[in-house]
Amino acid sequence: MASAPTFRPNLVNDDRKNMLVLEILLISYFNPALPRIPDSRSKDNRTSSMEEIETLWKEVRELSLGDSGRVDRLECPPTPLQFLRDFVCQNKPCIISNATLHWPALSSWTHDSYLTGALSSADVSLHLTPHGQADALVPLDGSLCFSSAHVQRMPFPEALSLITNNESPSKLVAYAQQQNNCFLSEYSTLAADCDPHIPWASEALGCLPDAVNMWIGNHLSTTSFHKDHYENLYAVVTGQKHFLLLPPTDVHRMYIRMYPAAQYSYSHDTGEFTLELEKPDRYVPWCSVDPYPSPEDRDKQLSNFPLYFDGPKPFRCTLNPGDILYLPSMWFHHVRQSPDSRGRTIAVNYWYDMQFDIKYAYFNFLQSIHCLSIKTPTLPVTVHEDLDSDA
Repeated sequence: MASAPTFRPNLVNDDRKNMLVLEILLISYFNPALPRIPDSRSKDNRTSSMEEIETLWKEVRELSLGDSGRVDRLECPPTPLQFLRDFVCQNKPCIISNATLHWPALSSWTHDSYLTGALSSADVSLHLTPHGQADALVPLDGSLCFSSAHVQRMPFPEALSLITNNESPSKLVAYAQQQNNCFLSEYSTLAADCDPHIPWASEALGCLPDAVNMWIGNHLSTTSFHKDHYENLYAVVTGQKHFLLLPPTDVHRMYIRMYPAAQYSYSHDTGEFTLELEKPDRYVPWCSVDPYPSPEDRDKQLSNFPLYFDGPKPFRCTLNPGDILYLPSMWFHHVRQSPDSRGRTIAVNYWYDMQFDIKYAYFNFLQSIHCLSIKTPTLPVTVHEDLDSDA
């Protein structure tokens, strides 16, 4: 692997515009001449704070992100300076088309025979759930819990068969989503088919990625809303990925709550799953919103989470083979996928460590402000901690 790039342009405060919208909130919070956001949680106080928060959502879009709901698309990879100036410093996502057309993976990974041959002796970690929602909220004994998948090591050819076997009578959805730099560990024989890092991103960020991950799923594989402490470069190789994105300033619209952690176990003998709470008890802060509720849950979701459903529309984008999504650190994202003709979607992503700078301090301050819509029923208290997973 190449040595870490040393170039980092000395930009002249290009991210000051991005900070302005949060400074507006800070001024309104601390200036004694302006209405304060009090500690009391009366109806009038909640209404006042909601107006200020909603102004923030609007001005973030007016000053930086735009109101179209579309993510900027570049037709070719940017220079390191352009990428750092226009997107990283502004904490703004973009899609880069034609970014990986030189990868052998774009042609060779379309053939199952190539993948099973290259990984014939490899054991990989496969995540099993009854519905395709790992690291997600599911009902258990009348309330919601944060569920983790049953993870099983198995030969890759067997794993790929389970992922693509969508007509199986058993309720089992398999998703290869191990993370933890799994592309370079579990799938290392495929490493030559992709770049070891994204050169223009590594040059702009001044480092190499902390982890490179492989994702292989089908049409049922879904990732619920969450955020990550990484600058994420996400490349689709086969199939499509469909993202919903919200900026960090929309944190209150996610209704982050504490949920008890639970673990799936799968029995190959019976073909059944069991879900049990972890012992000792552990609680996980997670986003409460399901942006695609079932018909029977839709009214409840709309009533319980009006800040999401009544607020600005999320940014939407679809990634095709050859595309890279730059997903800035701390952005909330929800992911679904459409498989190729062989029944799978394959992607590789690169996690670069984020800068824990003034933007991170602003985010923590914003998240600490208690702010609920007056239409929202009483829910467990928001936890001011970080939540991480991926897609």
